[in-house]
Amino acid sequence: MRTATIPAAVPSAAWRRITYSQVHALVRGAMDLLRRAQDRLALRSPTNRQTTGRVPFAAVPRAPGAASAAAGDEHGFNELYRHRRLALVRLALLLVDDLPTAEDVVQDAFTAFLRRHGGRLVEVDDPEAYLRTSVVNAARSVLRRRRTSRAHVPERQRHVPPADKAVLLAETHQEVIDALSRLTRRQREVLVLRYWSDLTEAQIADTLGVSRGTVKSTASRALDALGRQLEIPR
Repeated sequence: MRTATIPAAVPSAAWRRITYSQVHALVRGAMDLLRRAQDRLALRSPTNRQTTGRVPFAAVPRAPGAASAAAGDEHGFNELYRHRRLALVRLALLLVDDLPTAEDVVQDAFTAFLRRHGGRLVEVDDPEAYLRTSVVNAARSVLRRRRTSRAHVPERQRHVPPADKAVLLAETHQEVIDALSRLTRRQREVLVLRYWSDLTEAQIADTLGVSRGTVKSTASRALDALGRQLEIPR
């Protein structure tokens, strides 16, 4: 009489556990590849290139006799706009997942800066950080409005990225980007600011208005959540 043997575990039924360090590497790699993909697409499409336009600085009210000072302010502010607008749009895009909305969010942030400070960069310790915080806060407002509107009207069509963008991203890295969108708002913000904007924990804390401990714990939970989403059968 032959003795029945218990078959070995079927490989397809086993799940690959992804470690914390592997998730970290995957997110970093996905962000780097996405950045390169966007850079390539920007070179192909004039509408995506770094803007050389100017914000309506002349529309800001000026005190009499302040023409020379305003000229210096205008130059500094327009330089900031020209060099940082695209990076902020890309940041906003990862938060709101909609290019037209991301562009509006960034434009509103620069306009609000003008209205409050008249383009005088010396009034703000770190103008770029100031604008980054404005963009994050505006993105939060957009997401809140979306949640409210979806309760009354059908969900609007999401922004569809160019077809060749998918070709530029490896399948695994695209899965990371997709999984990122399923995190909580704060988890997504922390990971985007950390891996996309390359901010330190202190800078992320300042941007989000939370403690460094909150940033650290949120990042840890976010990576754990991504790890669970990215576990795949082998």
